[in-house]
Amino acid sequence: MRANLAALSFYILAGAAVCSAQTAPEAVTPTPPQPDYSYVYCAGFISDPKVPDDTRLISAEQSNYTIAFGRGDYVYLNRGEDKGVKVGDRYSIVRPENDEANDWFKGQSKLTKAVGTLYRDNGQVRVVNVQPKVSVAEVTFSCGGYMQRGDIARPFEERPIPAFKAASAWDHFAPVSGKPVGTLITSRDYFQELGRGNTAYVNIGAAKGVKVGDYLRVFRYQGTMAEYAIVSKGDQYRIYGFGSAPARYEWKDLPREVLGEGLVLNVGRNSATVLITYGTAEIYVGDFAEIE
Repeated sequence: MRANLAALSFYILAGAAVCSAQTAPEAVTPTPPQPDYSYVYCAGFISDPKVPDDTRLISAEQSNYTIAFGRGDYVYLNRGEDKGVKVGDRYSIVRPENDEANDWFKGQSKLTKAVGTLYRDNGQVRVVNVQPKVSVAEVTFSCGGYMQRGDIARPFEERPIPAFKAASAWDHFAPVSGKPVGTLITSRDYFQELGRGNTAYVNIGAAKGVKVGDYLRVFRYQGTMAEYAIVSKGDQYRIYGFGSAPARYEWKDLPREVLGEGLVLNVGRNSATVLITYGTAEIYVGDFAEIE
């Protein structure tokens, strides 16, 4: 009797193990980490030609004392039933910008103007009420700044959200890729010093083969006569010490310094929006970037 019970128990356990093996879920490949929504939809962009500006944010509720509008506010757009606007339509709110400060590096203004117009992403709105010539929209997403009268409203478009690559792939001594090279011409909020999490704009884009999801490697040469700080002519060699060696060296005689890398979030014809994802030292506007 005991032998029969032992045999029965064995078969039950063996059957359970088989069933468990048959119903075990397949291994799931984890989704690579991605930039969050704000990084992608608040990154800003450069456009050439300028974006159409026929649809504008013209006012809002509490307009007698409010000049800036954010999430949850109701704003007014200068398009209504006469232009086919419908409840539920979504718009991105953008604003052209220009840094009025002095150039951080030689030729910065010229390079920036050459690639187009820089636009700040201010957020998104959704139409909740449509009238004959105007519509009311609720601010559903804000980029941490504010919207104001005169901002441009463009029909909302989904943006691809690329994946980060593994940090282990970083190569501090990466050789020259041989692919197109550009310059970090400016940055979001016009920071001169950049690090992980900052957004920069580079003067190479789709025309040079740049795509959303590409990585750009940021680097710098030493001893050039166009440093980033405001200095007198020749200070690079007399004060910084570039000329202290027995023989005066030039930038082309030294290894380049690889500083970091960034993920391309947005691409224009001649420009790209890049999220700095890794850096070993301070990155400055004016540094170079090559496609990896």
